[in-house]
Amino acid sequence: MTRTTRSAQAGASGGGAVYGLGLIGALVYFWQHAEGFWHHVGAVLEALVWPAFVVYDLLKHLKG
Repeated sequence: MTRTTRSAQAGASGGGAVYGLGLIGALVYFWQHAEGFWHHVGAVLEALVWPAFVVYDLLKHLKG
């Protein structure tokens, strides 16, 4: 492998770590606010897709 290939892979792993920490934080947040079995199932699903909601809200605010 060349050095450029290694550095490109290192950058990708950093983004995965940030997403992983965000996933854990979102799961804890949504889990604490859930009541009942199906709300906990929804909390897990919501924690998986929270970046989509963040990007949507940011774009909505940028549009004005």
